[in-house]
Amino acid sequence: MRTQTKLIWQSLWAGIAFAVLLGLGTWQVQRLHWKEGLIAAREAGLHAPQAALPNSLDAARELEFHPVRVEGHFRNDRELYLNQESARGDQGFHIVTPLMLADGSALLVDRGFVPTDKKAPQTRQEGELGGTVSVTGLVRMPSDGKPSWFTPDNEPARNSWFYVDVAAMTKAAGLDRALPFYIDADATPNPGGWPQGGQTLTDLPNNHLQYAITWYALAVALAAIYIRFLRRRVGEQS
Repeated sequence: MRTQTKLIWQSLWAGIAFAVLLGLGTWQVQRLHWKEGLIAAREAGLHAPQAALPNSLDAARELEFHPVRVEGHFRNDRELYLNQESARGDQGFHIVTPLMLADGSALLVDRGFVPTDKKAPQTRQEGELGGTVSVTGLVRMPSDGKPSWFTPDNEPARNSWFYVDVAAMTKAAGLDRALPFYIDADATPNPGGWPQGGQTLTDLPNNHLQYAITWYALAVALAAIYIRFLRRRVGEQS
């Protein structure tokens, strides 16, 4: 009787583990379909015709990763420094500059990457564009809070940023009114070569199929091992 009770508990825990593994595999399949949808939407946006600049957050969401063109003048005296590597992995900063639009509102523009020794504006004066400029780039949405637990906190007082926070950056730059999204400038060269635009990382990793196969394979392996175990126990008792 005691052996049978033990076997029942073992079977119960094995069944729970099997269900969990199946659930994880199914979750990864769902994530696979979700990620494929994101990739398709992003690819469609990247190859879409140039759109008009959206005027609201909802409109910007619909146009994320779509190319746009906008005119205004840069407030180079209010640059913001985003601690971020280049698309190639070089250490340095992204220069985020407010672009003042005709209606008096501001639009944050990630103008691109500069190495550490080019952070100071005086080291790249040719790229500090004055007058009316035309900027082409991709619509981007700011993240909802820190992108991950490993991302350091922004330090507005030191003008040191680790992720784009439009509201906090707008306040730190002393701007009265700014659009709630930002633009990643394209690779159009700037005078003097800095900043280097075209830094948007457009590829999305998609490993969910491999993860799903792994979880399902573990479920099958668990079932096979436990069936073999049961057969041996039944054989011992007969």
